[in-house]
Amino acid sequence: MAAAQEPTSPGARTTAGEPTRSGALTAGEEPVRSGAGTATRQGAASDTAAPTRESVPARPGALRAWTGLGLLVVLALAALTRILEQNVPAWAEGSAVEDVAAAVEYPVYAILLGLLGNVAVTRLGLRDRIAAAFRTEFFIKTGLVLLGASINLAVIASAAGPAIAQAVLLISGVFLFTWWLAGRLGLDDKLRALLASAVSICGVSAAITAAGAVRARREQLAYTASLVIVFALPSIFVLPWLADLLGLSDAVAGAWIGGNIDTTAAVTAAGALAGEEALQIASIVKVTQNALMGVVAVALTAYFTLRVERRPGAARPGVGELWRRFPKFVLGFVAASVIATWYLDAAGADGKATIAVVNDLRVWFLILAFVSIGLEVRVTALREAGWRPVAVFAGATVFNLALALGLASLLFHGFVA
Repeated sequence: MAAAQEPTSPGARTTAGEPTRSGALTAGEEPVRSGAGTATRQGAASDTAAPTRESVPARPGALRAWTGLGLLVVLALAALTRILEQNVPAWAEGSAVEDVAAAVEYPVYAILLGLLGNVAVTRLGLRDRIAAAFRTEFFIKTGLVLLGASINLAVIASAAGPAIAQAVLLISGVFLFTWWLAGRLGLDDKLRALLASAVSICGVSAAITAAGAVRARREQLAYTASLVIVFALPSIFVLPWLADLLGLSDAVAGAWIGGNIDTTAAVTAAGALAGEEALQIASIVKVTQNALMGVVAVALTAYFTLRVERRPGAARPGVGELWRRFPKFVLGFVAASVIATWYLDAAGADGKATIAVVNDLRVWFLILAFVSIGLEVRVTALREAGWRPVAVFAGATVFNLALALGLASLLFHGFVA
């Protein structure tokens, strides 16, 4: 994914509360890569912060060289992330921060290293030149397809009833509340869709899915991803502590954690702090929500195609248009889950080693995605978005906490794994 572009008119806003910028994508336009910048199929972007094909002579050799350098930067930061993830707990053993070090997962290291790398390449004047290598969409979509292999439908079946009920009720309630609150605060429909999907389903993964369905701008996706990480990190430690303070059973605590925290990695970390049974329930609840990403993607695709972006008097879009806009990687996600379930049933214990390799590969792709997100963040674009998206995300998070606690207490009371 190309770097998010900065507004050319700092402080300017649309009536929807979003920053305006020259060359911003409009309804119906699809972003296409143009070296270090972004253009559209309907015309070149005129953003002075990111040159386009028309303003920069095409030099394939130079572009490949800079892209190669950018890829080396991304891979180096990803490798450093993996080193920290695997060794920090051992390095901190016996110290005052031992528990914290053991709980921190790779998204934290990846985002932080990406942000530090962002500062470094920006100061060196390299950021826009190597931005073509920050392929967040490719990395995270590949990681999400591979994530499907870790969702064994047979395992989910043990808690299918309450997990599915909680997922459907929680996603519906939180999504509609977030959509309503964002509308009240004047955010445009695309950002509303990203924020509502991220809070109600599974954070960055859901935001990526929603962005593909509604054709959100890249800076909106980067902003939403940043909010997800900022809110998820304290949740890793706060939710297990609150569960213990409230005297929740392991099953209820796990369902509450799995229904609240927006990233799978953070759910795993928080569930581990709450206990083994809590971790199992949290994982089942979270992957059940993840499995509903496809349903939400279909609904958003249909809504934006038929309502939001349909011009007055225009013919009603057909099934072909819905299919063209539907994020196809969701099908890969579902297929991977089905194949993995069948393979484990056929191969037995021997199949677990293969699935472990797939899961490790998935972690690598997600690390590359989170590093790229950090490298792509433009502070100016985030600042221009203002306080309203933060207020929406915070309000939706509080609503999610309350609703998920009620549902978990009702559906998982007395549950035994």
